[in-house]
Amino acid sequence: MAGVSASEPLRRFLQVARGAGLLVSAAEGIDAARAVDLVGFEDRTVLKDTLGLVLAKTPDEKARYDEAFELYFRRGEFDAKHDDPAAERSDASGPAVSDGMGGQSLGSLLADDDRAALATAMEQAARASGIENIRFFTQKNLYARRIMERMGLRALERDIEALRQSATPDGLGRARFLSGKVESLRDSVRDFVERNLLLFARGDSEKFREDLLKSTRLSNIDRRDLDRMRVLVRQMAKKLAARYAHRKRRRLRGQLDTRRTLRRNMGWGGIPFITVWKQRRIEKPRVMVLCDVSGSVAAMSQFLLMFLYALNEALADIRSFAFAGSLIEVSEILEKQPIEPAIADIMSTIGFGSSNYGNSFADFEDGWMRHVTKKTTVIILGDGRGNRADPRTDVFGRLSLRSKRIIWLNPEYRSAWGTGDSDMYRYAPFCRLVTVCNTLRHLERAIEDMLEDAV
Repeated sequence: MAGVSASEPLRRFLQVARGAGLLVSAAEGIDAARAVDLVGFEDRTVLKDTLGLVLAKTPDEKARYDEAFELYFRRGEFDAKHDDPAAERSDASGPAVSDGMGGQSLGSLLADDDRAALATAMEQAARASGIENIRFFTQKNLYARRIMERMGLRALERDIEALRQSATPDGLGRARFLSGKVESLRDSVRDFVERNLLLFARGDSEKFREDLLKSTRLSNIDRRDLDRMRVLVRQMAKKLAARYAHRKRRRLRGQLDTRRTLRRNMGWGGIPFITVWKQRRIEKPRVMVLCDVSGSVAAMSQFLLMFLYALNEALADIRSFAFAGSLIEVSEILEKQPIEPAIADIMSTIGFGSSNYGNSFADFEDGWMRHVTKKTTVIILGDGRGNRADPRTDVFGRLSLRSKRIIWLNPEYRSAWGTGDSDMYRYAPFCRLVTVCNTLRHLERAIEDMLEDAV
Protein backbone atom coordinates (compact mmCIF):
# COMPACT_ATOMS: atom_id res chain seq x y z
CA MET A 1 0.00 0.00 0.00
CA ALA A 2 2.28 2.72 -1.32
CA GLY A 3 5.03 1.97 1.18
CA VAL A 4 2.70 1.72 4.15
CA SER A 5 2.75 -1.75 5.71
CA ALA A 6 -0.83 -2.46 6.76
CA SER A 7 -1.19 -5.38 9.13
CA GLU A 8 -3.22 -8.42 8.16
CA PRO A 9 -5.96 -7.74 10.78
CA LEU A 10 -6.42 -4.24 9.37
CA ARG A 11 -6.58 -5.52 5.81
CA ARG A 12 -9.32 -7.97 6.76
CA PHE A 13 -11.16 -5.29 8.73
CA LEU A 14 -11.17 -2.98 5.70
CA GLN A 15 -12.65 -5.86 3.70
CA VAL A 16 -15.34 -6.26 6.37
CA ALA A 17 -16.01 -2.51 6.43
CA ARG A 18 -16.54 -2.42 2.67
CA GLY A 19 -18.87 -5.40 2.93
CA ALA A 20 -20.86 -3.52 5.59
CA GLY A 21 -21.45 -0.66 3.14
CA LEU A 22 -18.63 1.78 3.96
CA LEU A 23 -17.07 3.45 0.93
CA VAL A 24 -13.38 2.98 1.75
CA SER A 25 -11.07 4.23 -0.98
CA ALA A 26 -7.47 3.12 -1.49
CA ALA A 27 -6.27 6.46 -0.10
CA GLU A 28 -8.41 6.00 3.03
CA GLY A 29 -6.98 2.50 3.41
CA ILE A 30 -3.48 3.98 3.39
CA ASP A 31 -4.53 6.61 5.94
CA ALA A 32 -5.99 3.87 8.13
CA ALA A 33 -2.74 1.88 7.95
CA ARG A 34 -0.71 4.94 8.96
CA ALA A 35 -3.10 5.63 11.83
CA VAL A 36 -2.79 2.05 13.11
CA ASP A 37 1.01 2.31 12.92
CA LEU A 38 0.72 5.27 15.30
CA VAL A 39 -1.87 4.00 17.81
CA GLY A 40 -1.42 0.22 17.56
CA PHE A 41 -3.99 -2.45 18.46
CA GLU A 42 -3.50 -2.51 22.23
CA ASP A 43 -6.09 0.11 23.28
CA ARG A 44 -9.30 -0.90 21.50
CA THR A 45 -11.13 2.33 22.36
CA VAL A 46 -8.37 4.48 20.88
CA LEU A 47 -8.18 2.19 17.84
CA LYS A 48 -11.93 2.39 17.28
CA ASP A 49 -12.03 6.19 17.56
CA THR A 50 -9.00 6.59 15.32
CA LEU A 51 -10.26 4.33 12.52
CA GLY A 52 -13.72 5.85 12.85
CA LEU A 53 -12.32 9.30 12.06
CA VAL A 54 -10.66 7.92 8.93
CA LEU A 55 -13.32 5.56 7.58
CA ALA A 56 -16.80 6.77 8.66
CA LYS A 57 -17.91 9.97 6.92
CA THR A 58 -21.69 10.11 7.46
CA PRO A 59 -24.00 9.25 10.40
CA ASP A 60 -25.16 6.15 8.52
CA GLU A 61 -21.58 5.03 7.87
CA LYS A 62 -20.74 5.75 11.53
CA ALA A 63 -23.47 3.33 12.65
CA ARG A 64 -22.29 0.69 10.16
CA TYR A 65 -18.69 1.20 11.25
CA ASP A 66 -19.51 0.79 14.96
CA GLU A 67 -21.35 -2.47 14.28
CA ALA A 68 -18.59 -3.86 12.04
CA PHE A 69 -15.83 -2.87 14.49
CA GLU A 70 -17.50 -4.45 17.51
CA LEU A 71 -18.27 -7.61 15.58
CA TYR A 72 -14.79 -7.93 14.08
CA PHE A 73 -12.68 -7.16 17.14
CA ARG A 74 -14.78 -9.09 19.63
CA ARG A 75 -13.08 -12.15 21.05
CA GLY A 76 -15.59 -13.72 23.40
CA GLU A 77 -15.52 -17.35 22.34
CA PHE A 78 -13.52 -18.38 25.43
CA ASP A 79 -15.24 -16.28 28.08
CA ALA A 80 -16.02 -17.71 31.52
CA LYS A 81 -19.39 -18.92 30.27
CA HIS A 82 -17.54 -21.88 28.75
CA ASP A 83 -16.15 -22.99 32.09
CA ASP A 84 -17.00 -26.49 33.21
CA PRO A 85 -17.33 -26.33 37.03
CA ALA A 86 -17.22 -30.07 37.27
CA ALA A 87 -13.89 -30.26 35.47
CA GLU A 88 -10.76 -30.19 37.62
CA ARG A 89 -7.32 -29.16 36.43
CA SER A 90 -5.92 -32.24 38.13
CA ASP A 91 -7.75 -34.33 35.52
CA ALA A 92 -5.47 -32.88 32.90
CA SER A 93 -2.60 -35.32 33.51
CA GLY A 94 -1.96 -37.99 30.96
CA PRO A 95 -0.62 -38.45 27.45
CA ALA A 96 -0.26 -35.33 25.29
CA VAL A 97 -1.87 -34.94 21.91
CA SER A 98 0.48 -35.09 18.98
CA ASP A 99 -0.38 -32.33 16.43
CA GLY A 100 0.92 -29.23 18.19
CA MET A 101 0.55 -25.51 17.71
CA GLY A 102 3.51 -23.41 18.71
CA GLY A 103 4.94 -26.28 20.71
CA GLN A 104 1.67 -27.11 22.49
CA SER A 105 -0.93 -29.67 21.54
CA LEU A 106 -4.65 -28.96 21.41
CA GLY A 107 -5.12 -31.32 24.34
CA SER A 108 -2.61 -29.38 26.44
CA LEU A 109 -4.30 -26.05 25.63
CA LEU A 110 -7.71 -27.45 26.55
CA ALA A 111 -6.42 -29.10 29.72
CA ASP A 112 -4.63 -25.91 30.83
CA ASP A 113 -7.68 -23.83 29.89
CA ASP A 114 -5.34 -21.38 28.13
CA ARG A 115 -8.02 -19.22 26.56
CA ALA A 116 -5.72 -16.63 25.01
CA ALA A 117 -3.68 -19.34 23.30
CA LEU A 118 -6.85 -21.12 22.16
CA ALA A 119 -8.26 -17.89 20.69
CA THR A 120 -4.97 -17.23 18.87
CA ALA A 121 -4.78 -20.81 17.59
CA MET A 122 -8.39 -20.66 16.39
CA GLU A 123 -7.80 -17.42 14.49
CA GLN A 124 -4.66 -18.80 12.87
CA ALA A 125 -6.49 -21.98 11.88
CA ALA A 126 -9.37 -19.91 10.52
CA ARG A 127 -7.06 -17.87 8.31
CA ALA A 128 -5.38 -21.03 7.07
CA SER A 129 -8.85 -22.46 6.30
CA GLY A 130 -9.78 -19.42 4.20
CA ILE A 131 -12.53 -18.15 6.50
CA GLU A 132 -12.67 -14.92 4.45
CA ASN A 133 -14.25 -16.94 1.64
CA ILE A 134 -17.29 -18.03 3.63
CA ARG A 135 -20.46 -16.78 1.92
CA PHE A 136 -23.41 -19.03 2.82
CA PHE A 137 -25.05 -20.22 6.03
CA THR A 138 -24.77 -23.81 4.83
CA GLN A 139 -20.95 -23.53 4.97
CA LYS A 140 -20.82 -23.03 8.74
CA ASN A 141 -20.24 -26.68 9.66
CA LEU A 142 -17.70 -27.13 6.85
CA TYR A 143 -15.51 -24.26 8.07
CA ALA A 144 -15.96 -25.20 11.71
CA ARG A 145 -14.67 -28.69 10.96
CA ARG A 146 -11.72 -27.34 8.92
CA ILE A 147 -10.70 -25.00 11.74
CA MET A 148 -10.86 -27.71 14.39
CA GLU A 149 -8.87 -30.12 12.25
CA ARG A 150 -6.15 -27.52 11.73
CA MET A 151 -6.09 -26.98 15.49
CA GLY A 152 -5.30 -30.70 15.94
CA LEU A 153 -8.72 -32.30 16.43
CA ARG A 154 -7.92 -35.58 14.68
CA ALA A 155 -4.88 -36.27 16.83
CA LEU A 156 -6.85 -35.37 19.94
CA GLU A 157 -9.70 -37.70 18.92
CA ARG A 158 -7.18 -40.55 18.49
CA ASP A 159 -5.77 -39.90 21.95
CA ILE A 160 -9.24 -39.79 23.49
CA GLU A 161 -10.07 -43.09 21.87
CA ALA A 162 -6.79 -44.58 23.17
CA LEU A 163 -7.68 -43.43 26.70
CA ARG A 164 -11.07 -45.10 26.40
CA GLN A 165 -9.50 -48.31 25.17
CA SER A 166 -7.20 -48.35 28.21
CA ALA A 167 -10.28 -49.07 30.39
CA THR A 168 -8.53 -47.64 33.46
CA PRO A 169 -10.40 -45.25 35.78
CA ASP A 170 -7.85 -42.48 35.18
CA GLY A 171 -7.96 -43.02 31.41
CA LEU A 172 -11.75 -43.03 31.25
CA GLY A 173 -11.94 -39.94 33.47
CA ARG A 174 -9.47 -38.06 31.31
CA ALA A 175 -11.30 -39.15 28.14
CA ARG A 176 -14.56 -37.76 29.53
CA PHE A 177 -12.81 -34.54 30.57
CA LEU A 178 -11.24 -33.99 27.13
CA SER A 179 -14.48 -34.92 25.32
CA GLY A 180 -16.32 -32.24 27.28
CA LYS A 181 -13.61 -29.72 26.44
CA VAL A 182 -13.85 -30.65 22.73
CA GLU A 183 -17.61 -30.04 22.75
CA SER A 184 -17.07 -26.68 24.40
CA LEU A 185 -14.41 -25.86 21.80
CA ARG A 186 -16.78 -26.96 19.02
CA ASP A 187 -19.42 -24.51 20.27
CA SER A 188 -16.84 -21.72 20.43
CA VAL A 189 -15.63 -22.44 16.90
CA ARG A 190 -19.22 -22.44 15.59
CA ASP A 191 -19.80 -19.04 17.20
CA PHE A 192 -16.57 -17.78 15.67
CA VAL A 193 -17.53 -19.06 12.21
CA GLU A 194 -21.01 -17.56 12.48
CA ARG A 195 -19.53 -14.18 13.38
CA ASN A 196 -17.22 -14.37 10.39
CA LEU A 197 -20.17 -15.28 8.20
CA LEU A 198 -21.86 -12.07 9.29
CA LEU A 199 -18.67 -10.14 8.66
CA PHE A 200 -17.45 -11.45 5.34
CA ALA A 201 -20.69 -12.53 3.65
CA ARG A 202 -22.70 -9.40 4.38
CA GLY A 203 -21.61 -7.50 1.28
CA ASP A 204 -22.20 -10.45 -1.07
CA SER A 205 -25.48 -11.33 0.63
CA GLU A 206 -26.73 -7.76 0.33
CA LYS A 207 -25.71 -7.61 -3.33
CA PHE A 208 -27.37 -10.95 -4.05
CA ARG A 209 -30.53 -9.79 -2.29
CA GLU A 210 -30.55 -6.49 -4.17
CA ASP A 211 -30.03 -8.21 -7.52
CA LEU A 212 -32.88 -10.56 -6.70
CA LEU A 213 -35.22 -7.70 -5.76
CA LYS A 214 -34.32 -5.73 -8.88
CA SER A 215 -35.30 -8.72 -11.02
CA THR A 216 -38.47 -9.64 -9.09
CA ARG A 217 -41.83 -8.64 -10.49
CA LEU A 218 -43.01 -5.65 -8.48
CA SER A 219 -46.43 -7.16 -7.87
CA ASN A 220 -44.67 -10.05 -6.11
CA ILE A 221 -42.56 -7.92 -3.76
CA ASP A 222 -43.16 -8.79 -0.12
CA ARG A 223 -44.23 -5.98 2.19
CA ARG A 224 -41.15 -6.48 4.36
CA ASP A 225 -38.95 -5.64 1.35
CA LEU A 226 -40.64 -2.33 0.51
CA ASP A 227 -38.20 -0.22 2.55
CA ARG A 228 -35.25 -1.90 0.88
CA MET A 229 -36.89 -1.37 -2.53
CA ARG A 230 -37.29 2.35 -1.83
CA VAL A 231 -33.59 2.58 -1.03
CA LEU A 232 -32.76 0.74 -4.27
CA VAL A 233 -34.98 3.10 -6.25
CA ARG A 234 -33.15 6.13 -4.86
CA GLN A 235 -29.74 4.57 -5.50
CA MET A 236 -30.62 3.68 -9.09
CA ALA A 237 -32.06 7.12 -9.78
CA LYS A 238 -29.01 8.85 -8.32
CA LYS A 239 -26.69 6.71 -10.44
CA LEU A 240 -28.65 7.42 -13.62
CA ALA A 241 -28.76 11.15 -12.90
CA ALA A 242 -24.98 11.25 -12.38
CA ARG A 243 -24.38 9.28 -15.58
CA TYR A 244 -26.67 11.59 -17.55
CA ALA A 245 -24.93 14.71 -16.20
CA HIS A 246 -21.52 13.27 -17.14
CA ARG A 247 -22.63 12.56 -20.72
CA LYS A 248 -24.08 16.03 -21.00
CA ARG A 249 -20.87 17.69 -19.86
CA ARG A 250 -18.85 15.57 -22.25
CA ARG A 251 -21.05 16.30 -25.25
CA LEU A 252 -21.05 20.04 -24.65
CA ARG A 253 -17.38 20.05 -25.67
CA GLY A 254 -17.66 20.45 -29.44
CA GLN A 255 -15.83 22.40 -32.15
CA LEU A 256 -13.46 25.26 -31.41
CA ASP A 257 -15.15 28.67 -31.39
CA THR A 258 -12.42 30.66 -33.21
CA ARG A 259 -13.97 34.11 -32.80
CA ARG A 260 -14.56 33.82 -29.06
CA THR A 261 -11.16 32.15 -28.53
CA LEU A 262 -9.33 35.06 -30.18
CA ARG A 263 -11.36 37.58 -28.18
CA ARG A 264 -10.65 35.75 -24.92
CA ASN A 265 -6.90 35.77 -25.64
CA MET A 266 -6.46 39.40 -26.79
CA GLY A 267 -4.32 40.07 -23.73
CA TRP A 268 -1.75 37.57 -25.03
CA GLY A 269 -1.68 38.95 -28.57
CA GLY A 270 -4.24 36.46 -29.82
CA ILE A 271 -2.17 33.42 -28.85
CA PRO A 272 -4.81 30.82 -27.81
CA PHE A 273 -3.77 30.05 -24.26
CA ILE A 274 -7.46 29.73 -23.35
CA THR A 275 -9.71 27.82 -25.75
CA VAL A 276 -13.43 28.40 -26.09
CA TRP A 277 -15.56 25.66 -27.54
CA LYS A 278 -18.79 25.92 -29.43
CA GLN A 279 -21.67 24.70 -27.34
CA ARG A 280 -25.20 23.71 -28.07
CA ARG A 281 -27.88 24.04 -25.47
CA ILE A 282 -29.09 20.64 -24.31
CA GLU A 283 -32.36 20.89 -22.48
CA LYS A 284 -33.31 18.33 -19.91
CA PRO A 285 -36.26 16.20 -21.02
CA ARG A 286 -39.67 17.44 -19.95
CA VAL A 287 -41.80 14.57 -18.75
CA MET A 288 -45.48 13.93 -18.22
CA VAL A 289 -46.26 10.66 -16.50
CA LEU A 290 -49.70 9.03 -16.70
CA CYS A 291 -49.96 6.20 -14.18
CA ASP A 292 -52.71 3.62 -14.08
CA VAL A 293 -53.34 3.08 -10.35
CA SER A 294 -55.99 0.41 -10.66
CA GLY A 295 -55.60 -3.10 -9.31
CA SER A 296 -52.23 -4.80 -9.59
CA VAL A 297 -50.74 -1.99 -11.67
CA ALA A 298 -50.84 0.26 -8.59
CA ALA A 299 -47.65 -1.24 -7.09
CA MET A 300 -45.71 -0.52 -10.28
CA SER A 301 -47.06 3.04 -10.46
CA GLN A 302 -45.85 3.79 -6.96
CA PHE A 303 -42.30 2.79 -7.86
CA LEU A 304 -42.37 4.72 -11.15
CA LEU A 305 -43.42 7.95 -9.39
CA MET A 306 -40.77 7.38 -6.73
CA PHE A 307 -38.14 6.72 -9.38
CA LEU A 308 -38.93 9.77 -11.50
CA TYR A 309 -39.00 12.12 -8.55
CA ALA A 310 -35.62 10.85 -7.45
CA LEU A 311 -34.38 11.84 -10.93
CA ASN A 312 -35.04 15.51 -10.37
CA GLU A 313 -31.37 16.31 -10.95
CA ALA A 314 -31.64 15.06 -14.51
CA LEU A 315 -35.21 16.00 -15.41
CA ALA A 316 -36.23 19.64 -15.62
CA ASP A 317 -39.98 19.32 -15.38
CA ILE A 318 -42.09 16.38 -14.24
CA ARG A 319 -45.86 16.52 -14.18
CA SER A 320 -47.56 13.44 -12.86
CA PHE A 321 -51.09 12.16 -13.37
CA ALA A 322 -52.93 9.23 -11.87
CA PHE A 323 -55.96 7.56 -13.34
CA ALA A 324 -58.32 4.67 -12.96
CA GLY A 325 -61.85 5.51 -14.16
CA SER A 326 -60.86 9.18 -14.54
CA LEU A 327 -57.63 11.18 -14.47
CA ILE A 328 -56.29 13.80 -12.05
CA GLU A 329 -52.96 15.64 -11.75
CA VAL A 330 -51.00 14.65 -8.65
CA SER A 331 -47.87 16.78 -9.12
CA GLU A 332 -48.77 19.15 -6.29
CA ILE A 333 -49.39 16.28 -3.87
CA LEU A 334 -46.00 14.80 -4.68
CA GLU A 335 -44.21 18.14 -4.36
CA LYS A 336 -45.70 19.17 -1.01
CA GLN A 337 -45.38 15.87 0.84
CA PRO A 338 -42.63 13.31 1.36
CA ILE A 339 -42.84 10.72 -1.38
CA GLU A 340 -44.21 7.80 0.68
CA PRO A 341 -47.18 9.60 2.34
CA ALA A 342 -47.84 11.41 -0.94
CA ILE A 343 -48.23 8.14 -2.80
CA ALA A 344 -50.51 6.80 -0.05
CA ASP A 345 -52.64 9.95 -0.39
CA ILE A 346 -52.88 9.49 -4.17
CA MET A 347 -53.86 5.85 -3.86
CA SER A 348 -56.57 6.64 -1.31
CA THR A 349 -57.94 9.40 -3.58
CA ILE A 350 -58.14 7.64 -6.92
CA GLY A 351 -56.38 4.27 -6.69
CA PHE A 352 -57.55 0.68 -6.92
CA GLY A 353 -60.68 1.40 -9.02
CA SER A 354 -61.63 -0.05 -12.43
CA SER A 355 -59.61 1.44 -15.27
CA ASN A 356 -61.10 3.36 -18.19
CA TYR A 357 -58.30 4.44 -20.52
CA GLY A 358 -60.51 6.19 -23.05
CA ASN A 359 -62.18 8.37 -20.44
CA SER A 360 -58.82 9.15 -18.80
CA PHE A 361 -57.22 10.20 -22.09
CA ALA A 362 -60.24 12.43 -22.78
CA ASP A 363 -59.78 14.03 -19.34
CA PHE A 364 -56.14 14.67 -20.15
CA GLU A 365 -57.00 16.30 -23.48
CA ASP A 366 -59.58 18.58 -21.87
CA GLY A 367 -57.32 19.72 -19.04
CA TRP A 368 -53.66 19.44 -20.00
CA MET A 369 -53.14 18.68 -23.71
CA ARG A 370 -52.28 22.35 -24.37
CA HIS A 371 -49.17 21.99 -22.17
CA VAL A 372 -47.75 19.19 -24.34
CA THR A 373 -45.04 20.36 -26.75
CA LYS A 374 -42.46 18.84 -29.05
CA LYS A 375 -40.09 18.78 -26.09
CA THR A 376 -42.42 16.69 -23.95
CA THR A 377 -41.92 13.00 -23.32
CA VAL A 378 -45.11 11.24 -22.25
CA ILE A 379 -44.66 8.09 -20.17
CA ILE A 380 -47.66 5.88 -19.67
CA LEU A 381 -47.66 3.04 -17.21
CA GLY A 382 -50.52 0.62 -17.52
CA ASP A 383 -51.72 -2.68 -18.88
CA GLY A 384 -53.97 -1.08 -21.53
CA ARG A 385 -57.04 -2.88 -20.24
CA GLY A 386 -60.00 -0.49 -20.37
CA ASN A 387 -62.77 -2.92 -19.37
CA ARG A 388 -64.11 -2.87 -22.95
CA ALA A 389 -64.77 0.88 -22.88
CA ASP A 390 -64.02 3.06 -25.93
CA PRO A 391 -60.17 3.26 -26.05
CA ARG A 392 -60.33 6.75 -27.66
CA THR A 393 -57.41 6.13 -29.99
CA ASP A 394 -58.34 9.41 -31.69
CA VAL A 395 -57.32 11.33 -28.56
CA PHE A 396 -54.22 9.20 -28.18
CA GLY A 397 -53.26 9.92 -31.79
CA ARG A 398 -53.49 13.68 -31.19
CA LEU A 399 -51.34 13.30 -28.07
CA SER A 400 -48.74 11.44 -30.13
CA LEU A 401 -48.64 14.24 -32.76
CA ARG A 402 -48.16 16.99 -30.17
CA SER A 403 -45.49 15.27 -28.04
CA LYS A 404 -41.87 14.42 -28.74
CA ARG A 405 -42.52 10.75 -28.01
CA ILE A 406 -44.73 8.41 -26.03
CA ILE A 407 -43.17 5.61 -23.99
CA TRP A 408 -45.59 2.94 -22.79
CA LEU A 409 -44.47 0.68 -19.96
CA ASN A 410 -46.71 -2.36 -19.65
CA PRO A 411 -46.41 -4.60 -16.56
CA GLU A 412 -48.02 -7.54 -18.41
CA TYR A 413 -46.06 -10.02 -20.46
CA ARG A 414 -46.36 -9.64 -24.24
CA SER A 415 -48.28 -12.88 -24.49
CA ALA A 416 -51.19 -11.19 -22.67
CA TRP A 417 -51.32 -8.12 -24.93
CA GLY A 418 -54.40 -8.03 -27.11
CA THR A 419 -56.21 -10.72 -25.14
CA GLY A 420 -59.55 -10.15 -23.41
CA ASP A 421 -60.15 -6.44 -22.84
CA SER A 422 -56.56 -5.42 -23.67
CA ASP A 423 -56.32 -2.54 -26.19
CA MET A 424 -52.54 -2.56 -26.19
CA TYR A 425 -52.15 -3.19 -29.92
CA ARG A 426 -54.50 -0.28 -30.69
CA TYR A 427 -52.29 2.13 -28.77
CA ALA A 428 -48.90 0.69 -29.80
CA PRO A 429 -48.70 2.33 -33.29
CA PHE A 430 -48.76 5.80 -31.69
CA CYS A 431 -45.87 5.08 -29.31
CA ARG A 432 -42.14 5.47 -29.83
CA LEU A 433 -41.51 2.60 -27.43
CA VAL A 434 -43.77 -0.07 -25.99
CA THR A 435 -42.07 -2.49 -23.64
CA VAL A 436 -42.68 -4.92 -20.81
CA CYS A 437 -41.83 -3.24 -17.52
CA ASN A 438 -42.60 -5.09 -14.31
CA THR A 439 -39.28 -5.04 -12.43
CA LEU A 440 -36.89 -2.35 -11.23
CA ARG A 441 -34.40 -3.46 -13.86
CA HIS A 442 -36.96 -2.92 -16.63
CA LEU A 443 -37.78 0.47 -15.17
CA GLU A 444 -34.13 1.49 -14.94
CA ARG A 445 -33.49 0.46 -18.54
CA ALA A 446 -36.50 2.38 -19.85
CA ILE A 447 -35.55 5.60 -18.04
CA GLU A 448 -31.92 5.23 -19.09
CA ASP A 449 -32.98 4.91 -22.74
CA MET A 450 -35.09 8.06 -22.36
CA LEU A 451 -32.17 10.03 -20.91
CA GLU A 452 -29.81 8.71 -23.58
CA ASP A 453 -32.20 9.81 -26.32
CA ALA A 454 -32.44 13.27 -24.73
CA VAL A 455 -28.78 14.02 -25.38
